[in-house]
Amino acid sequence: MLEVANLSKEYPAPHGALAILSGVSFQLPRGGAAAIMGPSGAGKSTLLYILGGLEQPTSGAVTLDGCNPYSLSEKDLAAFRNRSIGFIFQDHCLLPQCSVLENVLVPTMVSPDRAGYEERARELLAQVGLDGRLDHRPAELSGGEKQRVALARAMIRRPLLLLCDEPTGNLDEASAGVVASLLLELHQQQEAILIVVTHSAELAARFPVRYELHHANLHPAGA
Repeated sequence: MLEVANLSKEYPAPHGALAILSGVSFQLPRGGAAAIMGPSGAGKSTLLYILGGLEQPTSGAVTLDGCNPYSLSEKDLAAFRNRSIGFIFQDHCLLPQCSVLENVLVPTMVSPDRAGYEERARELLAQVGLDGRLDHRPAELSGGEKQRVALARAMIRRPLLLLCDEPTGNLDEASAGVVASLLLELHQQQEAILIVVTHSAELAARFPVRYELHHANLHPAGA
């Protein structure tokens, strides 16, 4: 279960604090999926960074399976992120010097028990249709293929929470549809909690839960 309670984020500004998020609250069960829409600058990415343990909130609480990541030490928080949270960004963020297989295995490099991860990486890459490209470098892939590698990388450690920031934003319509279908398929198989930030109404329509973020507040879509 992901529980977000009265979450707020402010930044200092010349004329007083600038509220990016104000009183954001929602819950998603294990296996739940939600899309968050809103105008640019509304705070969608900031919300994802807070949920992912990358940015401290000003106030409020985030708990994932009963754990508040911001109660952890820096070392334990880093381990928690690596173990429990998968990230997919608009820019795939692949390492250009590494092969497709090596890129997928990057989150496992700090794991004390790496046994079985290469086999899982190969299975994930087969699921996203890239089992014939294991030794290729990112420069040899299309945009859609790079994002499929990023999807496999995000799922390699079976995260409890999968956070996606505009995962189809840089893709053409056909590639975006493929990536969206694979994302939802892998999420259902793993029963992770999935949250996607997107400007795409087509992508958001595929989610059972939809929110809109406006004026620092989160509301059910259409409310």
